[in-house]
Amino acid sequence: MIYQRLFLTALLIVYAVLAYAATTYEAAFSYEPVGPRAFPLLLLALLAVSTVYLIIRPGQMAEENADTPLTGHVLGRLVLCVLALSLFAFFFEKLGFVVAAFLFAIAMCRLYNGGWVTSVITGAVMSLAFYVLFDRLLDVPLPLGVLSGLGV
Repeated sequence: MIYQRLFLTALLIVYAVLAYAATTYEAAFSYEPVGPRAFPLLLLALLAVSTVYLIIRPGQMAEENADTPLTGHVLGRLVLCVLALSLFAFFFEKLGFVVAAFLFAIAMCRLYNGGWVTSVITGAVMSLAFYVLFDRLLDVPLPLGVLSGLGV
């Protein structure tokens, strides 16, 4: 339990450093209505609030989730998760956000024992919902990739 709280405290320090870097960021141009600083600062604020909650959470709930043993199975899932994130980043521009997010969501659902049908439905709903949210509602342009011929 103490190791988790030490790790979470270290994360808070990392968030503070990243927030400082985000506040000093100057973009040569801004094509988004809220500017390039808002999203990292908002994300870091949410992460910091969540991390503080995890540090001070009640002891009984903390004990229930404390210290999952780092077995080969858990390490294998962590490696596959990092691999899936890396592939998502690699194919983000080439395939486009919707296809890359769809494949990433399926991989993550399957990694955590989701069924095939549930994983495909979840991937489709999440990728389309996030595309609409960012590209249409927040005016954050996302690459269409292989779907650019559809004229969406």
